Amino acid sequence: MFDGLQGKLQDVFRRLRGEGSVTPEVLDAALRQIRLALLDADVNIRVVRPFVSRIRERASGEEVLASLTPAQQVIKIVRDELIALLGEEGKELDTSGSPAVIMLCGLQGSGKTTTSGKLALRLKKRGRNPVLVAGDLQRAAAVEQLIQVGAKVAVDVIAPYEREDVVALARRALSRAKEDGNDVVILDTAGRLHIDEVLMDEVKRLAEVAAPNEVLFVADSMTGQDAVRSAQAFHEALPLTGVVLTKLDGDARGGAALSIRTVADVPLRFLGTGEKPEDLDRFDPQRMASRILGMGDVLSLIEKAEQGLDADETSRLAQRIARKEFTLEDLRDHLRQMRKMGPLNQLVELLPKVGPLRGLDASQVDERELTKVEAMINSMTPKERRKPAILNARRKRRIAKGSGTRVQDINRLIKQYMTMRKMLKGVKGSWLRRAMGA
Repeated sequence: MFDGLQGKLQDVFRRLRGEGSVTPEVLDAALRQIRLALLDADVNIRVVRPFVSRIRERASGEEVLASLTPAQQVIKIVRDELIALLGEEGKELDTSGSPAVIMLCGLQGSGKTTTSGKLALRLKKRGRNPVLVAGDLQRAAAVEQLIQVGAKVAVDVIAPYEREDVVALARRALSRAKEDGNDVVILDTAGRLHIDEVLMDEVKRLAEVAAPNEVLFVADSMTGQDAVRSAQAFHEALPLTGVVLTKLDGDARGGAALSIRTVADVPLRFLGTGEKPEDLDRFDPQRMASRILGMGDVLSLIEKAEQGLDADETSRLAQRIARKEFTLEDLRDHLRQMRKMGPLNQLVELLPKVGPLRGLDASQVDERELTKVEAMINSMTPKERRKPAILNARRKRRIAKGSGTRVQDINRLIKQYMTMRKMLKGVKGSWLRRAMGA
């Protein structure tokens, strides 16, 4: 996420830290590079100009230039302005009323149907009883797709009757939701490849009939300024209450995320960070600003750990490590625990890109390597997993054949495992149990 922008800003900050003092000339050069980095990231020029001007105004103050750490002061100012640019923290959905109505709109291919399922799952986890309504009657197989999405999250879907128009469907869905005890109706709507009058007339009529609590515009972040312009056009026609940015895990530039709040004047509410139903996060400007600047998002990493890790299993592994009993079986179990937290490249995105992690590129992380490691360990006998010192050439050839790998891969795994064991010997047991078991 935002790899290109992140790398360029990191270069600017590195040069700033290397300067003995931040003179007006040094500041001008840094701001010029920041401006170019933002423009390269497809950030709207209407956003870039005032953003850089505000940084210049704040960073030019005597207390900044004369401070003991002027470079750090400038970086803090950039972070503060990024947070202000991104807007307020995303609010949870308004579910007042009986039933509450959440209406999704946007262009075709932006991810409305998938987002409908993600929102339904989010509401279910909060004790609500949502129902999905298949209001996209234009795209082939759209109704079937929503039915499949609903099945994944165990939420009912109200599908249209033959030749039933979307307004009649909305009226029937509201009536049925009351009868069935559904307290939230999530209405998926049709998209188009571009803004047109037919699309706008349809969503306007739907909004009049459904009287939604929320009208969320779903935007594909990878389309950059097209997403911003579309959000602006929809907001002129509808009372949008927020934006859901999808496919953020594949957005290397970040232009839509940084522009949409200012240009379209609609707050960011949720972020789609993957394909799974759970991959929907409430927007947090501070966390996003930290990730853009390469400072990581440790809070999100902790939340993923709390959701994905088995506390008992984690505590057991911690105790074995503390007793210096860490085996290849434990390594395999630890890797399985990690994978429950989500794709490895997404976890790497959350790490701060400083110190030994500088230059760590999430796009280069290969999830298949973990699968390969697990296959190699599974191809060993229980005794070999506990005592890898007994692995001779014959045993290694058998393991390589059974796991579809090479003997060199087995040797590399054993070397990495022995290095890990050596490192863990220096870890205090009580601290480790607290850290892993918390």
